[in-house]
Amino acid sequence: MTNVKITVKANGPYLVKGDIELFDTAGNSFPKSENGYALCRCGQSGNKPFCDGTHGKIGFQAATQAPVPGSAPVA
Repeated sequence: MTNVKITVKANGPYLVKGDIELFDTAGNSFPKSENGYALCRCGQSGNKPFCDGTHGKIGFQAATQAPVPGSAPVA
């Protein structure tokens, strides 16, 4: 089993680290990254699917904490 870690950054990207492959919609692979990937969560990056920092410029805010089991999702 590979060791993959995905971290949700507060009002920022998903940080993906570990032995993963990332593919586009046509099945083409992105170059491997030793440092992992910062994937856009705000939808406004000029370099999708990667984060380019636009979330900070537009004031993106999103839920960043995992819900307590049995409770409603945090908004």
